[in-house]
Amino acid sequence: MAGLTRFEDVDAWRKARELTRRVYELTSHGDFARDFPLKDQMRRATVSVMSNIAEGFERDGDKEFRQFLSLAKGSTGELKAQLYVALDAGFLSQPQFEELYGMATETGRLIAGFMRYLAHSNLKGLKFKSSSSDQGDQRPETRDQGLETRD
Repeated sequence: MAGLTRFEDVDAWRKARELTRRVYELTSHGDFARDFPLKDQMRRATVSVMSNIAEGFERDGDKEFRQFLSLAKGSTGELKAQLYVALDAGFLSQPQFEELYGMATETGRLIAGFMRYLAHSNLKGLKFKSSSSDQGDQRPETRDQGLETRD
């Protein structure tokens, strides 16, 4: 697999995007759409996952990226808790709950795997390269394969 050159190349970000799309879709109808606090909190949590992965990637440092990935993973947990509220309130069916819960769990696993990869990698990001390096705006190659893990 080619190196990651944009946050859109990160498997966890792509999964988070799917999750966000689905959360927006399900919170746009019926009584769910009228429960503004819960709907908005769930949307904020899922958007936070995508945003923190993207922001961390753009920081160019592995330690900062891991910190933002940790925030993203925390937001998957927040969303999972809110899914229980939505289920208990009757806004989600059991199959819808299980679908979203599974997607959130998978997203968290991908994030955790990527965090472990970065922690054990020799890659330090552009911020940690010497200024005499002639690498311009290129990112170091990283691999995002085989990173699915279990919590």
